[in-house]
Amino acid sequence: MQPISSDIKSSPLYSKDLAPIPKSERTWGLWDMTAIWIGMAVCIPTYLLASYMIKSGLNWIEALVIIALGNLIITIPMVLNGHAGVKYGIPFPVIGRASFGTKGIHIAAVVRGIVACGWFGIQTWIGGLAFYAIWHALMGSSPEIGLDFGKFVGFALFWLLNVYFIWKGTESIKWLEKFAAPILIGIGIGLIIWGASEVGSMSKVLAQSQQLGQSSAVIDETGQTIKLFPVKDITGNIKATEYALSKHAEGSDTPTWIPINEYGQTFQLSGSEQAPTAVFRNDSFISSPVMASTIATPTGFWDKIWLYLLSLTAMVGFWATMAISIADITRFTATQRNQVLGQFIGLPGTMALFSFVGIFVTCAAVVIFPDVLIANDAPWDPVSLVGKFESPAVVIIAQIFMIIATLSTNIAANVIAPANAFSNVSPTRISFRSGGMITAIIGIIICPWWILNEISGLLVFVSGLLGPVLGILICDYFIIRKKILDVNELFRVDGIYSYNKTGYNHAALIALAAGVLVALIGYWVPALSFLYTLSWFIGFLIAFVLYYLLMKKAIISE
Repeated sequence: MQPISSDIKSSPLYSKDLAPIPKSERTWGLWDMTAIWIGMAVCIPTYLLASYMIKSGLNWIEALVIIALGNLIITIPMVLNGHAGVKYGIPFPVIGRASFGTKGIHIAAVVRGIVACGWFGIQTWIGGLAFYAIWHALMGSSPEIGLDFGKFVGFALFWLLNVYFIWKGTESIKWLEKFAAPILIGIGIGLIIWGASEVGSMSKVLAQSQQLGQSSAVIDETGQTIKLFPVKDITGNIKATEYALSKHAEGSDTPTWIPINEYGQTFQLSGSEQAPTAVFRNDSFISSPVMASTIATPTGFWDKIWLYLLSLTAMVGFWATMAISIADITRFTATQRNQVLGQFIGLPGTMALFSFVGIFVTCAAVVIFPDVLIANDAPWDPVSLVGKFESPAVVIIAQIFMIIATLSTNIAANVIAPANAFSNVSPTRISFRSGGMITAIIGIIICPWWILNEISGLLVFVSGLLGPVLGILICDYFIIRKKILDVNELFRVDGIYSYNKTGYNHAALIALAAGVLVALIGYWVPALSFLYTLSWFIGFLIAFVLYYLLMKKAIISE
């Protein structure tokens, strides 16, 4: 590895945290690279992934194949972009100076960092709720529906737990991920065993997936009849015995209960029942209200293909931001073998396994829990699942596992990247530890308890626009520079990567703007919505090709 010149250490672009890590000091092996992905992938969003696909009309096998394929696809650029981290021992913001310029990289790195800060706040609030649930389980009380003091205490405790690992540095993060990985794998396997033993067999459990994909109340295209599909138990008997239709989702009008005799029974609609909300009940339980709707399931070949593409794009975008900053992690391992095998073993496999766990456990819950009368009430998320157990011991153990899973995801996915991004803004003033603390503070400032749903949508939107960044990074490193970087020049204010001392590579900025603009056109113009829907792929390709065309005639002095 190229040695660092003595004069570089006095550069304002240099700091010990951003400097190349000698191979002799890299302590992350193959298992560490695998474990960090297990720790990141096992989280509530992974558990929920398949639910959205099944509800859109896919069966569980199709959903699982798309999840596995999408993660296999994103692992390829992940591994490619991680190559420079291993070869030169430097993080993403420093590598990005070669393509974007010493100042231009701040645009991509800080946006990437802010997205991670948002997710840090959300995950910290979720982790805090686990502490809150444990307290109520110990006290034998019921959690409050809205905000209360106890939830903020839980948030503060989980925030401090995150800060501990930020303060201790990357070696403590490595320890956390190695500690969490086998526990998280064990949780997944344990949940599958529980579901199969409660229902009778794995095949019986998975057979319930058809019920999950079926809307509970479907109006025909004429608007004159409604078909009802409450769920059935393991013996094939309908759980709900009666239904009622209401004009309001709140069910404020007095319901008239009508017997249900068969699954998919058809009833005529009249008068005020033209846009009804259906509610189901039996002798012991009542379902949540579900708005009846006309369901347009994809039946044609191209309809199905389009649904596959939409789902695949969403899946690839799930780790799009990590693909950009993966060198922040791969710089800690000494060989390309470790990062390649570690990522291919850890990412696609874990995502497929825990998505399957989500599918399997929810299918089992449909027949195990007597209060699940309709598909909408199935406990897709782990929090709802745990809430169906009455044993305080089960609740406490489950919430401890939730804390471990959320912490391992938060630290690896939402701390390392923003800490390096903020440190790169002013290397001599902001250390990795300081950058991590900035991340933690922003996580409080955004007040995730108020705007959790709104900020989640915004973060997904911004993440979808970051495909061009990855396209530029990979094109620059592999095509333009043939994997050769001058490490010393990366730390010089007036070096070759300062691009005539401006600090900005205009080719990268133009390619980035073009890739983002195409996606935004698709967002603004309904007729071109496919441009936004497939924004990660399209933005990546446009930026990759345009950057190459703009740079191919440039004379690069190495």
